[in-house]
Amino acid sequence: MQHFALTIIGRDRPGIVSQVTEILYQLGFNIADSSCSILGGQFSMILIISNPKISSKEDFADAFSPLEESNLSVFIRTLKPGGEKRPELEGDLCMISVYGADKPGIVYQVAKVLGERQINITDLNTKLIGADKRPVYVMMIEAMLPEGIEIETVEEWMAELKKELQVDISVRSLVTMEL
Repeated sequence: MQHFALTIIGRDRPGIVSQVTEILYQLGFNIADSSCSILGGQFSMILIISNPKISSKEDFADAFSPLEESNLSVFIRTLKPGGEKRPELEGDLCMISVYGADKPGIVYQVAKVLGERQINITDLNTKLIGADKRPVYVMMIEAMLPEGIEIETVEEWMAELKKELQVDISVRSLVTMEL
């Protein structure tokens, strides 16, 4: 069965998720995976979708015209076989939280330390919180620690960055539950 990545981006307003999922429902699509967020004032949505009766994006791309007419950008990408499957990641899941004054390079510096040590970032979110005059930059990273790397080791790496960037960084283990 062919899978597609559907991306929707546009100025945030109520009802976007409802509009998109109604179109998918009417076309008979299944949503295998999804992520939605507001970035600044822009709503962003990425979905992995499939329908056993549809093998080409040309078969359904026109169904999203009403969204484009309401100033949303719609992108459809045909995935290669297996592109819909989440990779089996070995290791322990952890959460890295960063709080501090907003400045360029925070995401890069933390991601660089993790990437150099082969730590896979599985989710990353950033936002500004607090008052306009004193905003606080917040970054939350979910990461998979490879075998042999302990939380305490990551805390040591982050302690160096904490001083360098003058931010607060904490690392904690995320216990996964089997249902």
